[in-house]
Amino acid sequence: MPSHLLPVRTPHVPAPADGEGARAAAEPPATEAVPFAGLRLVHSAIRRDLARFPNALRLLQPGDQVAGEALQRHWDFMTAMITCHHEQQDSRLWPLLRRFVPELRLLLNWLEADHHNLDHSFTRVTTLVRIATRDAASSWPVAYAVEELAARLETHLRIEERQLLPRMEGVFPAGSRIGTLPELLDLLRAADGPSSSDALVWLLEGVDERVVDRLLADCDDETVRHWPHWRDTYARCTDQLWGPTI
Repeated sequence: MPSHLLPVRTPHVPAPADGEGARAAAEPPATEAVPFAGLRLVHSAIRRDLARFPNALRLLQPGDQVAGEALQRHWDFMTAMITCHHEQQDSRLWPLLRRFVPELRLLLNWLEADHHNLDHSFTRVTTLVRIATRDAASSWPVAYAVEELAARLETHLRIEERQLLPRMEGVFPAGSRIGTLPELLDLLRAADGPSSSDALVWLLEGVDERVVDRLLADCDDETVRHWPHWRDTYARCTDQLWGPTI
């Protein structure tokens, strides 16, 4: 299973000097709409952060309060996004699917129950992360706890992606806002949680620029106008955590 459900940026590879191969390599592939991009982006961003967070904890130096506080803030933001994601699924998406695809009720009941179990696990690990970011001596065992949590969450994400998303494509027609990035941003604006601007740059970190352009084309004008500033501000902040990102 790939770590990203949307194309990530890859280094530029020069095309051959001539011939059909050169022309084909020089022409970028057409970028198509990604079904349920909002849901897929959340999954990819969670995987990305949980994959690199343990190493960032292990690299913490004793007395480095700035780095510890930065990691803690990012962890709090990520877990808030996960909480919002689960709440939106349980209160908005699952009821729709129970209505239109009743045969999925048992699966949806399990996913909702597993959300609660995962939320408890994140609460426990959050307490450990808070300790590690203040005391680097405890960072290694906490890093292992984050890795165990990531493996636990991976099972849940794979079930959603393999058993649920394909069925959703048969329920919600093309052009539906369900599961899209604009819908996700609107829900965040209405919720008492992370800001939509912070969420947007977090979700699009590392995504191929052509896909980013396609996704932004579906967003409102204000979001598109502010995107460069939000992106650059986010990049400066995350550089302090794990090096250059977007």
